[in-house]
Amino acid sequence: MSKKYALNRREFFSSAAIVGAVGTVGAGSILASCAGGEKAPAVVPVARLANAYIPELVDVAADGKPLKAGVIGCGGRGSGAAEDFLNAGPNLSVVALADVFQDRIDNCRKSLKEKFNAEIPDNMCFTGFDAYKGVIAAGVDVVIIATPPAFRPTHFEAAVEAGKHVFMEKPICVDGPGARSIMATAKKAEAQGLCVVTGTQRHHQRSYVESFKQIQAGAIGDIVSGNVYWNQSMLWYRTKEQGWSDMEWMIRDWVNWTWLSGDHIVEQHVHNIDVFNWFSGLKPVKAVAFGSRQRRLTGDQYDNFSVDFEYEGGIRVHSMCRQIDGCVNNVSEEIFGTKGSWNSREMVIKDLAGNVVWKYDHEKEKAEFKQTNPYVLEHVDFVNHIRAGKALNQANETAVSCLTAIMGRESAYTGSEVTWDAAYNSATSLMPEKLELGAMDLTKYVVPVPGKAKEEKQ
Repeated sequence: MSKKYALNRREFFSSAAIVGAVGTVGAGSILASCAGGEKAPAVVPVARLANAYIPELVDVAADGKPLKAGVIGCGGRGSGAAEDFLNAGPNLSVVALADVFQDRIDNCRKSLKEKFNAEIPDNMCFTGFDAYKGVIAAGVDVVIIATPPAFRPTHFEAAVEAGKHVFMEKPICVDGPGARSIMATAKKAEAQGLCVVTGTQRHHQRSYVESFKQIQAGAIGDIVSGNVYWNQSMLWYRTKEQGWSDMEWMIRDWVNWTWLSGDHIVEQHVHNIDVFNWFSGLKPVKAVAFGSRQRRLTGDQYDNFSVDFEYEGGIRVHSMCRQIDGCVNNVSEEIFGTKGSWNSREMVIKDLAGNVVWKYDHEKEKAEFKQTNPYVLEHVDFVNHIRAGKALNQANETAVSCLTAIMGRESAYTGSEVTWDAAYNSATSLMPEKLELGAMDLTKYVVPVPGKAKEEKQ
């Protein structure tokens, strides 16, 4: 581990770790454990949420005033989000594109022309690290942010400062400073009446929404624990090509570098963590985790994590994610309550005896609706709120889920317990000091190894 890396990780824990433990768990439990040997309080079940947002998942957005979108980040997900936006309803257009690299703009531009006959002129295409400023200033109503996650807090702030509605892919931050920035900008967006949707598409997937409604109605009783998983094969990677600088390689290979993606527990597994946060309405208190790198070919991050999260009320959630070929896969969530359980693999609720008491009807959904793609449905909801002038802002709750995942990552990287407050107040930014397409000191980007080796006997 490099000296700089170790220093930054120590800085991570310098911010109110003890205060965080007391403030988040509650002084009552700590005092009870020290007062005459009294037992700490038992696990407190989760009450159902009041005023929970339930989206209206209609097939297509209502017609209304034309909405022009600009896309910042024109890779696969940015191009996909642009298409999802255009498929959401009438009078929608993409008029401006931005990316660090011209070839990504060219590919996105070509795809939009072929699929939607969308003509985007040269003067509405912007390249470089400052390209996002060109899109925001291009007369757009909506900004779609699909840059690598490290850049999203900056781009989100700039878009909101300019009064733009924002669709932002998850994860929306990769470190504590980024999470705080997102939360602050979310408040500014709310004050301006701007709509913000964050790419957590399960919130707009009918099976999840109906499951949420069932749980809020008391179908499993009070929530007491959960398990969340994203175990799959290895994702894509890029080997360094001739002519690429270190920075260009990193950005093109962004999903394998922690400073860009947050590691896959943040970049991908956040979906599953977010489901528990959403269904319970709770924040984590602390995390204890381990992980390692066994098969990954590029970058500096792990390919497996296992995390024990403790949430408010003493509720436990086990989190597991892995990106390794040739292993059993599982991408799902399960939540346990005082009356039964729910799992997303089957989309069923079972009683304590294991009997199915509710099951989502996928065939009924197909019969009743034309649009079943949650990636499009989140844009339908987004557009409907903009046109109706109604508030919709997912940024804060998604920042909470991202910071939850960051807690797990930092615990695994350091071998230490990480509290919510320590993660939130961390001064450690993963962003490099300079953003330019040149050489990087790659010796700073090493795979973390927590703990210390056992000393050999002499």
